[in-house]
Amino acid sequence: MTFPAPLTGVVPPVCTPLTPDREVDVPSLLRLIDHLVESGVHGLFVLGTSSEAAYLTDRQRRLVVETTVAQVGGRLPVLAGAIDMTTPRVLDHVASVTAAGADAVVVTAPFYTRTHPAEIARHYRLVAAASPVPVVAYDLPSGVHTKLPADVVLELAAEGVLAGLKDSSGDLAGFRDVVTGARTHPGITGFSALTGSELTVDAALALGADGAVPGLANVDPHGYVRLDRLCRAGDRDGARAEQERLCTLFGMVRVADPARMGASSSAIGAFKAALHLRGVIDCPVTAEPQVPLSKEEVERVREYLAAAGLL
Repeated sequence: MTFPAPLTGVVPPVCTPLTPDREVDVPSLLRLIDHLVESGVHGLFVLGTSSEAAYLTDRQRRLVVETTVAQVGGRLPVLAGAIDMTTPRVLDHVASVTAAGADAVVVTAPFYTRTHPAEIARHYRLVAAASPVPVVAYDLPSGVHTKLPADVVLELAAEGVLAGLKDSSGDLAGFRDVVTGARTHPGITGFSALTGSELTVDAALALGADGAVPGLANVDPHGYVRLDRLCRAGDRDGARAEQERLCTLFGMVRVADPARMGASSSAIGAFKAALHLRGVIDCPVTAEPQVPLSKEEVERVREYLAAAGLL
């Protein structure tokens, strides 16, 4: 199953606000959804990396999707991650998130053990056969230790197995192969090529990407909507300036001391600290066992927001 037309524009990967005892903070999630929708974004992606999906229980995942779908009320498409180690477990997530109302599912390659391209293709074919909604591939080699080959993505797109790709590989040349192939292949229609990079959205759109799924769009959705509009209007200088402003703001993900926490703790912690400082969410905690930012690191996030005019 594919999209009737490519999904385009800015599709933020929505953070999951948590209470101090690490339950889903539904009131904060509702405010975050409104914050994003009112900025003019073109869709929402829940249960991805920025959503801390890997840390959430199945019950919490279902609650996030149900809450988001109900609050959006059909105004925008809601994509939901169905991310797990093996095909049977992914199929369980597909059934859960689609029953909760997701308009599409986003699926990585299997992980834990390394998989062959033929096994990856089989995985997506089995998922698509069981899914009542379009399937978007999620290229996340940093998380699943496998890079999705462009030829496999295009083959599955031509079969109607994949409706799109969220590329978080950092391989712009490889992403270009998919974008070009999807545009020129006579059997591919309605395919959405989306970059997951915060830093090269202007470049990705220039080479033909359909849209972007940047985690920083939680913090500054207006900036990414503005960037998307400038790119589509052909205003290269304006787009470059906006992209460079966002690149500077993205520096907040490096405020933490790498000697005491990982890059994911630092990035997600910074996004949540920023949302808390902006009054969008009540509590900036991240899921266990991620390490929280210190008061000094939160103050540095505040400085980034102030410099960007977001406070």
